[in-house]
Amino acid sequence: SSMIDHGIALYFPAPHSYTGETVVELQGHGSPLALANLLTEAIALGARAARAGEFSERAFLNGRLDLAQAEAIADLIHARSDAQARAAAASLEGAFSQAVDGIHGQLLQLLALAEAGLDFSEEDLGDAHEQAIADGLMRLEGQIAHLLKQAQQGARLARGGRVVLAGRPNVGKSSLMNALAQRESAIVTAIPGTTRDLLREEIVLDGLPVELIDTAGLRAATDAVEAEGIARARNILHNAQLILLVADASTGWQAEDEAILRDLPEGPRRIIWNKLDLVPVPPFTPAGEVAIAVSAQTGEGLDVLHRGLIEALGVPGDSCPFSARRRHVEALENCLHQLGAARGMSQLGDVPELVAQSLREAAVALASITGRMDVEDILGEIFSRFCIGK
Repeated sequence: SSMIDHGIALYFPAPHSYTGETVVELQGHGSPLALANLLTEAIALGARAARAGEFSERAFLNGRLDLAQAEAIADLIHARSDAQARAAAASLEGAFSQAVDGIHGQLLQLLALAEAGLDFSEEDLGDAHEQAIADGLMRLEGQIAHLLKQAQQGARLARGGRVVLAGRPNVGKSSLMNALAQRESAIVTAIPGTTRDLLREEIVLDGLPVELIDTAGLRAATDAVEAEGIARARNILHNAQLILLVADASTGWQAEDEAILRDLPEGPRRIIWNKLDLVPVPPFTPAGEVAIAVSAQTGEGLDVLHRGLIEALGVPGDSCPFSARRRHVEALENCLHQLGAARGMSQLGDVPELVAQSLREAAVALASITGRMDVEDILGEIFSRFCIGK
């Protein structure tokens, strides 16, 4: 056989490896062809290609990582801004997991206290016992609510933003997109309908990666290609976190603008008066709408638009202590709901068994974040989203 590459072989005896198992790493020079040939030879000798996320899954199953930390690895790999990377690294270091574990421990103590009342139901444990449960529920609700707010910020940061530019042809949508992206990504001409398809750029606003999407001008199409672009534009509007309806300040609010405004899907939006350099003051804005005036040509007002985007998107910025996912937010919401139900039943003097059951369900919801429970049903979904072999 011929030589493939020069490299090194690193031996990691269990448990001193990423997965906690005995591992041999073969490191080459990084040529895709050389690495592909190396992989082919390894498979010919009896190895197999790893499934997506398999190494991180093994690390979780062997106790090297909890579930939130394993997900943070994927978030770190796919980070598109420094803020995303810092938040993911904090989760990988255990910032989120430690907060969850601390509250989970208190919740188990409170559950034990509630179940003690069931075990000794024939004895009068007194008002002090009921008050201890009530105080514990209030304390835990406050802690979960605070953690939920942080997780919502982390999930928002990890998800990024999506802003769609819409409007009639020749109002300067492409010029505005180029100005926001600070480069010529879209063709700009005086000919209406130049943009025929969706154009995408990514900018970073206060640490949040934001996808900008420039759409075809919304009007009656003149040919099949433009019609397809307009259809795609209308479809993408329904998936936007924020819609910027761009209007021409030099012509004022037109009937076409009003028709587009009425046709927009429900959700956050801003009217952007472009071409401010051509008029002394911004024109009249429809009642109830928030407007920002800019000039994509001179840059006037772009700083105000940046601040408006940050406010409208709820950008968490550098205040985000860790990364999180939608399932984490849902688990915390469920936990908070169960604690509220337990407190309500406790105050009404309802059956103590129901209070204890709500506490158990709250504990299960919280434990699902780190995987300190039976989570076989969600493991496949989580690890399948990793890159191959990680």
